[in-house]
Amino acid sequence: MKYQVLARKWRPQNLDQIAGQKNIIQAIKNSFILNRIHHAWLLYGMRGTGKTSIARILAKILNCKNKNNEIACRICTNCKNIEKGTFLDLIEVDAASRTKVEDMKDLLKNIQYLPIEGQLKIYLIDEVHMLSRHSFNALLNYIEEPPIHVKFILATTNIEKVPKTIISRCLQLNLKPIKELEIIDKIKYILKKEKINFEEHAIKYIARVSEGSLRDALSLTEHAILIGKGMISVQLILVITGSLHDHQSIKIITALLNNHTVSITYIFKKINQLNIEWDQILLNILRILHQIAMIQSFQSTWDNYEFSKTNHNQLIYLAKSISPLLIHKSYQELLLGRKELPFAPNSKIGVEMSLLRLINIAKKYNKTKIKQNIEIKNNNIK
Repeated sequence: MKYQVLARKWRPQNLDQIAGQKNIIQAIKNSFILNRIHHAWLLYGMRGTGKTSIARILAKILNCKNKNNEIACRICTNCKNIEKGTFLDLIEVDAASRTKVEDMKDLLKNIQYLPIEGQLKIYLIDEVHMLSRHSFNALLNYIEEPPIHVKFILATTNIEKVPKTIISRCLQLNLKPIKELEIIDKIKYILKKEKINFEEHAIKYIARVSEGSLRDALSLTEHAILIGKGMISVQLILVITGSLHDHQSIKIITALLNNHTVSITYIFKKINQLNIEWDQILLNILRILHQIAMIQSFQSTWDNYEFSKTNHNQLIYLAKSISPLLIHKSYQELLLGRKELPFAPNSKIGVEMSLLRLINIAKKYNKTKIKQNIEIKNNNIK
């Protein structure tokens, strides 16, 4: 049996399996329950949020022989053929590879003919924004008044490039980035089913760097499984993504804002040896500063699920030890550093200069030294 990557093997096969799109799923379900089914659907949003999966599920519901409102049976021949990709009345096209008007005319030349297997002929056009202007013009007439046996499902990651004349004739469904907690739950569920060992905090790192894309999270998970030989650890994810551990970022902030010169010198050397992405250093420190600021503002009511108990306690200590003004000034300075990074001689120099500016800010706004209960023992940031 051929191996399937996780993103394909665990692709949702019904609406309830779609992660993070509650409002969109409810709208789709209601359209079938109320029998108000649009002739053209436009799914748009960032990569890896479920656009193509929803489109295929829609096609399955529309052609299921035993459907119960919004539920496809998955056992009839139509459902099975759609899941296998052999259903003749589902015409699925990647617009990125068929942008010319000749391709569109060839695609639509048989649109007037009735379906062969199902009740409806479905045209699923992925990455529709890649079509040429003339291709959109060729599509427009059919989108406006399609034959009664035809439905269009369009998907795109860049709706700004889709003509308004097309958009206005479709039911528009905006898929949002998936929340980190939902990505965490989905990956943990899949890994348990796959019988893959993992560290709890490693999954949190995966969800964080995926930035709302479940597919990106699954691709990173697959990468980690291969490198870790079936074991996903925090250290492995940090190596793959070129990131710092949270406790390392906390120690860097402590040293910088404490003007601990020996530690800072060692940190710069150590970071250079660890093969860490320099931009990731600024991102990690910005994230820590944000958490400190939120703790200072909301104290015990702030839900800090991302961090371990030890790191959370360290953040609470820093929140009590550092003035809010210094935190906000440091945050602004690092944002400026990220903006200037492309103009630096190289990323290393840009990041180091940004961190050195933090020391000068700390000298101005930090009135008391931070006690070394978060010390860098023996100059070690491991």
